[in-house]
Amino acid sequence: MRLREIPLTTIDGTTTTLAEYADRAVLVVNVASRCGLTPQYTKLEELQRRYEDRGFTVLGFPCNQFMNQEPGDAEEIKTFCSTSYGVTFPLMAKVRVNGRRKHPLYELLHEVPDAAGKTGRVKWNFEKFVVAPDDSIARFRPTVEPDDPAVIDAIETALPR
Repeated sequence: MRLREIPLTTIDGTTTTLAEYADRAVLVVNVASRCGLTPQYTKLEELQRRYEDRGFTVLGFPCNQFMNQEPGDAEEIKTFCSTSYGVTFPLMAKVRVNGRRKHPLYELLHEVPDAAGKTGRVKWNFEKFVVAPDDSIARFRPTVEPDDPAVIDAIETALPR
């Protein structure tokens, strides 16, 4: 299955695909509300606001696979994100990013190398993937901040012309 054809479910239960964002640069990130990296939500929202008008969207994929750091249901996650971090970017339904039952999107994302050339499983919450309209993908590990120059460069390169 091609990247843009993989069915996704929004946090509100609507079915969509990345084809809806085909003309945009998209930052796919697995998120969690009880993680030491949770403050990255602030910078993710800053990116959303900074680049939204230029054809960019952050897509948050809540995941509870890492030490149960995203235990809430959809309403709890939405409320936490909006009240604690002012999140306006789209959130998807909770997914698995590793293991036998990982979401098909992450099946493909596992094949993308990071800056060190490493592919494979997602290491932790807040692993980031910049998906360009041409389906090229750049991968950034969890500790790489959303405003890191390499992430900014990948976003700016991926923005529609």
